[in-house]
Amino acid sequence: MMQKKYAIIDIGSNTMRLVIYLLDKSGRLKEIENAKAVARLRNYLSNDGFLTEEGIQKLISTLRSFQEVTRHHQLKEVKCVATATIRHAKNQQTILKRVQDETDFDMRILSEYEEAYFGYLAVVNSTPFTSGVTIDIGGGSTELTYFEDRKLVSYHSFPFGALSLKKQFVEAEKPTDIELKAISNFISDQFKSLEWVQDKRLPIIGIGGSARNMVQIHQEYTGYPLSGLHQYMMSSKDICEINDFLKPMTFSELQRVDGLSKDRADIILPAIEVFKCLLDTVNTDQFVLSRKGLRDGIFYEELKKENGTSLFPNVIEKSFSQLATDYEININNAWKMIDLSILLARLLHDAGLTRIDEQDTSLLKRGAYVYNLGSYIDSETSSQHTFYLLANRTIDGLLHKERILLALLASFKNKSEFKRNADPFQQWFSKSELAKYRLLGAILKFAHSLNATKRNIVKKIELEENEGDLNFFVTCNQDWKLEQYQTEKQKKHLEKQLKKSINIFFTEE
Repeated sequence: MMQKKYAIIDIGSNTMRLVIYLLDKSGRLKEIENAKAVARLRNYLSNDGFLTEEGIQKLISTLRSFQEVTRHHQLKEVKCVATATIRHAKNQQTILKRVQDETDFDMRILSEYEEAYFGYLAVVNSTPFTSGVTIDIGGGSTELTYFEDRKLVSYHSFPFGALSLKKQFVEAEKPTDIELKAISNFISDQFKSLEWVQDKRLPIIGIGGSARNMVQIHQEYTGYPLSGLHQYMMSSKDICEINDFLKPMTFSELQRVDGLSKDRADIILPAIEVFKCLLDTVNTDQFVLSRKGLRDGIFYEELKKENGTSLFPNVIEKSFSQLATDYEININNAWKMIDLSILLARLLHDAGLTRIDEQDTSLLKRGAYVYNLGSYIDSETSSQHTFYLLANRTIDGLLHKERILLALLASFKNKSEFKRNADPFQQWFSKSELAKYRLLGAILKFAHSLNATKRNIVKKIELEENEGDLNFFVTCNQDWKLEQYQTEKQKKHLEKQLKKSINIFFTEE
């Protein structure tokens, strides 16, 4: 059966990019090709607002290069969208006709609203934030949106981007301190014109290449122990630290910085000034990268044709549904695992043996749903595979710390392996938090043993404490000998965390 492919060409003011996606079995668009060309079309926009013939030729030749790839993939329909430079060009109708006549593509020029809207749509469908401010710095424009309760409230497109700021304020390849100060003053004045961003105290979600490069630099600079950029968080201090790290460098040194694309070496510092100014204006200390942006938003908009809405009802639920499909999780068994885990946690809580709050309950549910997911690859080493798969896969709706926590719980095998997995992330958690997570992992392990044969035979569990021992009374509706064997074998992990001896008594319903 032929797999369905989708493609989009994004014609920006700085870069042009062709991305081809494959629709996988879980309904997720998996990126299989990502071709980028640094066309810098903004530099070909004349002072009187026309894209020069040289600029048009640059556009056409790049599209023809992309055309070779789309023809190779036998793609009949390719979305081709253009943003600020083509939008601002007075000869845009000529450009549209030239593209149509000289390439395979029909180019669509996005309005300021569409460009901002698609960025917002990508963020609310792929991150956990229900309210926030998005910023997408392109080469020739900067889009801001403010959303609340996942609904777009306000948007604005500024006629400046990283490339146009450099052209307006910077004489050499790298800005001086005086030039950066002038950029900062200019940007601050621009942001002050928008009442709806003032003192919002909400997370800022950055979209686009400049935000992505800043995050990549920070990850390399700090020796970040986790892969992936999407939903990576930085504070104002982190951004200032990166700014201070880059500013003294020569242009040649900037071009060699790990994490920074060579073609962005001349525009990264102006872009960072924009981020700093917005953090000050919004009065927030949270900056988050969204790897999903305009291109993803365009595809999310296509959902309207099928579902009547372009918003996923719940981002995390959608992600876990995709995990279930990708790794062939048995949903009935997963829900039984959740029920058993929550029941055990509640019994321990009611007995005063531990405190299980709402957040712990949520963690248990998620961990139970994907527990032992790595058995999809190999049952003998399922714990290691579970941790690796969850720790290294982007899960929309889960921040990086939450993703590691999920991986630690879902892969729990014993205390020593938990410690090995947690060691690279020790600074993320306190000792008391790690102790609590080990307990939750042990509860999941115990619950897994109670459904060892996947027959869902456990109907009731009661707990009594007798002379310091914990007695679990488990009622089943079928033969329980195999479950008894596994729980006796695995109860030691829960005993270690509770510092209590456990006895398990099985009876038939």
